[in-house]
Amino acid sequence: MLPRRPLAWPAWLLRGAPGAAGSWGRPVGPLARRGCCSAPGTPEVPLTRERYPVRRLPFSTVSKQDLAAFERIVPGGVVTDPEALQAPNVDWLRTLRGCSKVLLRPRTSEEVSHILRHCHERNLAVNPQGGNTGMVGGSVPVFDEIILSTARMNRVLSFHSVSGILVCQAGCVLEELSRYVEERDFIMPLDLGAKGSCHIGGNVATNAGGLRFLRYGSLHGTVLGLEVMLWALRERITEALSRDGYVYKYDLSLPVERLYDIVTDLRARLGPHAKHVVGYGHLGDGNLHLNVTAEAFSPSLLAALEPHVYEWTAGQQGSVSAEHGVGFRKRDVLGYSKPPGALQLMQQLKALLDPKGILNPYKTLPSQA
Repeated sequence: MLPRRPLAWPAWLLRGAPGAAGSWGRPVGPLARRGCCSAPGTPEVPLTRERYPVRRLPFSTVSKQDLAAFERIVPGGVVTDPEALQAPNVDWLRTLRGCSKVLLRPRTSEEVSHILRHCHERNLAVNPQGGNTGMVGGSVPVFDEIILSTARMNRVLSFHSVSGILVCQAGCVLEELSRYVEERDFIMPLDLGAKGSCHIGGNVATNAGGLRFLRYGSLHGTVLGLEVMLWALRERITEALSRDGYVYKYDLSLPVERLYDIVTDLRARLGPHAKHVVGYGHLGDGNLHLNVTAEAFSPSLLAALEPHVYEWTAGQQGSVSAEHGVGFRKRDVLGYSKPPGALQLMQQLKALLDPKGILNPYKTLPSQA
């Protein structure tokens, strides 16, 4: 944490299971308040498997015996109610929908460990989920993966008022952590538009940025150095764009001197086929949030955007993903930013740590890897 008075740069610890490939999870309530559940009159989000050419891998399906085992591991933390599972199956942008029938809510990292050990033995796929505020589909199941939420892993374990060291669980909501340290005359060096919903574990997993990058550096650089956003207008951009119709979103990293050029390029390329092409982001780290709005989803407009956006970015030596991660959406365009050797190494590391590939499958690594 950062004190309001100058102190030496402190260390920051995060205890609990990490938010692999996007984030960890909170199940229902807050998502419904943020509009992730289907409201009356809102079209149902199509299933991801029907919208994208993705094939289910040969994982097992959850049995009654599995549910009984999960209930022993996390008593009262097994959710199977179809209505309660609607929100965690749908992504923040309402463009992806899985069909998970089980959501688990552990309280400790030990419970997470027991869950993953059981899933490994049974070859059950697992989808970690946090605040579900991600933009690339990393936090929702593609098929029927078990949703593993850290909604109940939301405790501050300790805080040192001299060193500023905060020890907390991965499911702590960013806004609540901010309030906690502010009451002790410290500030969180990270503040996001989704602060009321996003979890600190997901922030760490995606290396979330913000407006204080120049001052404190990246999160992965120190696991503390984050940027802070308190600008209310910035926080409402996403909400405003969503009211303009369907939104195509891209999170890119570009040379600062070329940061806005792709916006003008797309305006000329798309012409009247797009309602608006908007770009905003962080000059400090060259992170551009590119948004293209239209009346409704259009395959022809998508074809005009992709792979052009990724090819343009690669031509500037940029990255197809800045702070939103890779997730499901960008796994097959990662090659625009990473050479084949790097992708092969990533695949090898994944196989070493997760030999059965049960943890958040269909995410991050290219489908052909």
